[in-house]
Amino acid sequence: MSRAAESFEEAIKDADELLSRFNEEHASPGKHNPEVLKRAGLVIALAAWETYVKDRFCEEFNLWIVGVEGSAVGKFVQTRRHEDIKRFFNPNSEKTKRLFQEYFSVDITQGWKWDNYDVPSAKKTLDSIVGKRGDAAHKAKTSRKPNSEPHLVKKDELEKAIRFLKGLVAASDKFKIIR
Repeated sequence: MSRAAESFEEAIKDADELLSRFNEEHASPGKHNPEVLKRAGLVIALAAWETYVKDRFCEEFNLWIVGVEGSAVGKFVQTRRHEDIKRFFNPNSEKTKRLFQEYFSVDITQGWKWDNYDVPSAKKTLDSIVGKRGDAAHKAKTSRKPNSEPHLVKKDELEKAIRFLKGLVAASDKFKIIR
């Protein structure tokens, strides 16, 4: 298991914790709206995925760059990596594929096969979750009337997203980058 996957396992626990707190608060309603916990859980879950992708990329990059470290070429590539990672966010399937393909000439998405997922369904699911995360982070519920519009993130959607991201990391972690 990569260090990136180990870090992901710790980070995704925050999303699990928010889901657990939602369940507790939903069961015994109080003065706070527990729905915000589901939106926050989705944002946190995708942050854990984004961190995994960046960390895994950097782990592989550090192995890959060894032969030219300290040289002018090595310095140029290190600078480019730093800039690319700084601008890398919301890692949908295409952005993730492109990052690994540009540096290592591999399509990491080809390793996205597990349980009931094949590559196309994994890509579609990830892209859907990334899109939903954008809505959760940037489109707060603005209506003051309770129950006036459906909740953006449903409990089962958050549960599925967390489960999916755990599977996606496990599948990605098995994929050989540096050959």
